[in-house]
Parts: sequence; structure tokens; C-alpha cells
Amino acid sequence: MSSINSTMDSNAPSITKGDSGHGPGAFEASNPVNIYRSHISELLAPISQKPAKDIYDRLAWTQTFDKGDLGLAVPSLRVPPKEANAKAAEWGASFPLSDLVEKPVVAGTFLQFFFKPQPLMALVVPSVLRKKTVYGTNPKLGLRDESDPSKGRKRIIVEFSSPNIAKPFHAGHLRSTIIGGFLANVYEAAGWDVLRMNYLGDWGRQFGLLAEAYGMYGSEEKLQKDPIGHLFDIYVAINQVSKPEEDEIKEKKEELKKTSETGKDTTDLAKEIELLESKSVNEKARRYFKRMEDGDEAALALWKRFRDLSIERYKRTYSRLNIRYDEYSGESQVEMERMERAAQQLANSGVSEISEGAVIVDLTKNPKTKKLGKALVRKKDGSSLYLTRDIGEAVKRHDLYDFDKMIYVVASQQDLHLAQLFKILELMGHQDVAEKCQHINFGMVQGMSTRKGTVKFLDDILRDVGEKMHEVMQKNDSKYQQVENPEQTADTLGITAVMVQDMAGKRINNYEFSLERMTSFEGDTGPYLQYAHARLCSITRKAGLTAEDLEAADLSLLQELHAINLVRALSSWPDVVQNTLKTQEPVTVLSYLFKMTHMLSSSYDVLKVVGSEPEVKKARMALYEAARQVLNNGMKLLGLSPVERSV
Repeated sequence: MSSINSTMDSNAPSITKGDSGHGPGAFEASNPVNIYRSHISELLAPISQKPAKDIYDRLAWTQTFDKGDLGLAVPSLRVPPKEANAKAAEWGASFPLSDLVEKPVVAGTFLQFFFKPQPLMALVVPSVLRKKTVYGTNPKLGLRDESDPSKGRKRIIVEFSSPNIAKPFHAGHLRSTIIGGFLANVYEAAGWDVLRMNYLGDWGRQFGLLAEAYGMYGSEEKLQKDPIGHLFDIYVAINQVSKPEEDEIKEKKEELKKTSETGKDTTDLAKEIELLESKSVNEKARRYFKRMEDGDEAALALWKRFRDLSIERYKRTYSRLNIRYDEYSGESQVEMERMERAAQQLANSGVSEISEGAVIVDLTKNPKTKKLGKALVRKKDGSSLYLTRDIGEAVKRHDLYDFDKMIYVVASQQDLHLAQLFKILELMGHQDVAEKCQHINFGMVQGMSTRKGTVKFLDDILRDVGEKMHEVMQKNDSKYQQVENPEQTADTLGITAVMVQDMAGKRINNYEFSLERMTSFEGDTGPYLQYAHARLCSITRKAGLTAEDLEAADLSLLQELHAINLVRALSSWPDVVQNTLKTQEPVTVLSYLFKMTHMLSSSYDVLKVVGSEPEVKKARMALYEAARQVLNNGMKLLGLSPVERSV
């Protein structure tokens, strides 16, 4: 026997030599289970006559502990189906004795490997206590070339949230914000160079309308105090003026059409319509926006002010969700020249065509893309659409950042638009860009309206949930009195409640926004998760042990099944993080955390800390501190702020 690699803790168990580093990060402290993968694959390779690397790559984590800690599907090693049962039995019987794993259990064509408890305990707990916040992360996964770190890290752009200035921050934006923030965290934990981008709806004729509205109803004081709310209010006000005007113009045009059909003179009516249009708010807005497009400094200065003040307010709100951005981009940042170039490329490559005066890309001609339909690139009046802008923006980002991957976190209603975008990029010669793009979609939130009306700004949503959470907390008066800053804690718990409810199912599923359910401490909710973390913090405070005490703990004293299963769960956390890169689902992490909190809840009566023998107390506290650290790491990966005291 020779000692475990020096990157592992000095208290770790010994391990048979031969861990040659098969698979990604096989022999490093980032994932203790990889030690076992290497060990099993080395022992099984000569028995099975299969390459150790192939075995390593196919050793998968299990859903439940009764099926082992790692499982191997024998057919996955290219064993013919007819021979799989016999091979599994043969390999299981021939597997040698090991210090780290029990003899495998043969279950049909599967081999189930159970880790021996004491070596696992001695490996995992010290590893978590030493690595703390980085336990579970693996920076090597983000390297362009794992064998040569000098080639740098892979770069990913995550575009998420993307609200429209002066319009409500609706449920779709909330979901995009939560999911996008989480994905950015996951890629960062995997060592990628992550660029978080907010692509704002900050351009278009509505800004001409907004400028006119500000001239009529604007208040400097209100703009400074609440830019997003004030811009929305004046936008609503001016639409109440413009709608009757547009309705009257529409009526007159219908009258003109009917009059001309009778052959009567329509000169006066046409002049009346022309006068109404020239005086209308919409025409003034159109002219104002034309000034913006032409680069008029005064017009752009007001627009920039609206944009900058809105961004500053967004930043404050986002920070409450632990969200930050590297870049606030937007529709305004796509140069007209790039859009024109995109349109020209489409025409030159024969991808686009003229149809009834408009420019389209007809994807129905190819059987493989028939379901993508016909994409409108330019209207009959010559105005460009989102598609041209998005093409120009995608190419611009690739030129500027040379990304390896770009994720658009956008609702499933945009499935067709983004599928068209990626396919058109490919057809016009930008396959290198298209193949790096991915749409992360999600379902709808139903039944979300605020207590004070139906306008759904993010601040309103968070205020409502915070108030509700405060009411729930006050029901337990004795514990409420112990909370240092109950309003702040209620706010944090409320934000957790919103985020956990959003992440509790698969992204694509719709869900019902329920204040009652999300703010409950019962069931798998955000407040329950926070309570679980706060309870571990409370145990730590009451135990009164130092970090040195925990490091010196005799972990061999942890013989109970509850302790063994808990450390098995802790060992799988790095695998959960890595698997989340594949699923790209917050629920992958959330399910793991709830599973662990349930295990903890059932352990407290069995693994008591206060009142135990001194050495047992240290060992149990070391285990609980490792559990608290992993729970803390998981919550932060989700974008949550773990609290140390709850109710």
C-alpha cells in the first residue's frame, strides 16, 4: 500500500497505487469520489479486459444509496446484451478485496459499488473542512485544454433578465434573472470565464413617446427617486392620450375608404387626416425617435439619462438577488451598419428573398428546417426587425469576445425566434457562431399579481413576499425575538422563497405563483432550506468548539448509519455540481440540498452534539460543520444568501 496523493488531506485513508488520473480531474481534491472511480477502474480493468479509462467514464453516481455509491452498467462497456448478465456476475465474483470499497453487488447487468464508511469519512470530512467555499468546484473543467492550462479558460456569455425600460419587470424577466444568475454561477464554479450580460429593451419608437411624455408629465424629483416606476407611469399616461387620437385617425381612414368607394370627393377628409396625424403624439414620438437615430445630441442625452438612471435602479434590485452583470448591453448598442451588413449578407448569399415587398428567409423549402417556417427580416416599409438586430449582435459579440459558448436565457415563447436566428446565422456563413449558441428556455409563471395591483415590477414582488414572510415569522414570537434584524431576515427569506419556488421544478414547466405555499416553513420551500442552515449554525454556536477541535476529531467514532449516509451525501456534492453543467437545471442542485436537509433532520436525535462525550462531540460537530458548509455552498450556487438565525 502507498499513501494517497499529497493533494488529499493528511488524515485521508491509504489507497492502492495505480490511480493514473483517468477521466477529468481524476486524481485531485476537487472530487473525492474520483479517487474511488480511479481505484475501481484500475481493479476492474484486468478482470474485464476493458480499458480503465472506459470503466472510469461509465462509473455513474446513483439516485439512491440502496443502489450503491457508484454504479456500472456492464452493457455500456460494449458487452453484447446476451452476455451482460454473465459478465456482471463474473466480474463481481472476481473483484479483489479492497480497503476502499466492498465487493460489488451484482444486480442483473449492473455492478453496484458501496464505499467502505471509515475511509470515506476520513477522506471527505477533512476535505470539506479544508476547502470550505471551493468544495464542489472544479476549475479544470473550464480549461480549453486540461493538459495545458496556459491555453487559458473557456469563455461563456450568459444573456439573461433583459427587461424593457419603462415597462413592467414581468414574470418572464424574473425567471430569466433567477435561472441565468444560477447558470452563470455554475459555469464559474466549473472554471469558465463567465461574462454576465443584460440585453436591455432600450431602443425604438417607444423612447420617442417616452420623451414626449416626460415633456408633458415628467418630474425631476420622481425621476431621481424611482426612475423605472416614474417612466412607466408617464408612459401609461401618454398612451391614454395617444390611443384616442389613433382611434380617431383609424375611424377617419375607414370613412375615407368608404367615401372614395362611392366616388365622392375626399380632398377635405384627406387633409383632415393629414392634420390629425401631424399633430398626434405618435407622430411627434416618431419624429423624436428619428432625431435619436440621426444622432441628435439633445435627443440622445435625454434617452441616455433615462437609460442610465434605470440601470442604476436595476443594479440595486439585482443585488438583492445576488445578481451582478459585467455588461449592460441593449438593442441600442447594435450599430445600424451591422444590421445593414447582416441584411446585405443574407441577400448576397441567397438566404433571403423578396416576398410581397418584404424581405423574408423561407426555411420551409428545406425539409430539415420546414418547421421553422418563414422568418421576416424587413417589413415592406423598409424597417428592420429584431431578427436583423439579433444577427448583428451575435456576430458583434463573437468578434469582440471570441466566446466558446453563448447562452440566451429566454422564455419558451421565443423558441421559434431563436431557432430561426441560429439556423439563419449558419446559412449565411456564420456556422462558427451558430454552433456555440444555445437557448435555455423556461415555462410560464401563472397567477402572479401584486397586492397593490397588477403591475408587476420586481421590487413590488419582493416587497409583497417580504411582508408576507414577516407575518409568518411573527407567529413564533419567542424565536422572533431572538432574530437580530427581523425585517432584513424577512426580506432575505422572502427572496429565498421566490427563488426556490421558481427552481423547484424543471425549467420548462409552468408553475403557480403562490405566496402561501412559498412562504411556509413546511415542505420543500425556501424558508425550510434557510431554517436547515440556521439550525446547523445554532448547533455550532451551542457546541462552542474551535476549528482546531474539529480538525483533530477522531472520525472513526462516527459509526451510526445516519452519520455514514450523511457523509455519502457530502461526497457526491462535486458530482452534483458537475452533473448540473449537463442538465443546466437548478432543480438538480435543489433536489440534492433538500435530500440532504431531510437526512440532517432525521439525524439530530441520533447524533446529538451537546451532552455527548467530548471526543464524540468533536466528531459529530466536524460532520455537522461539513454538512453546513456543503449546504452553504449549494445555496450560494443557487444565488441564495444563507441566514445564520431563522425562526
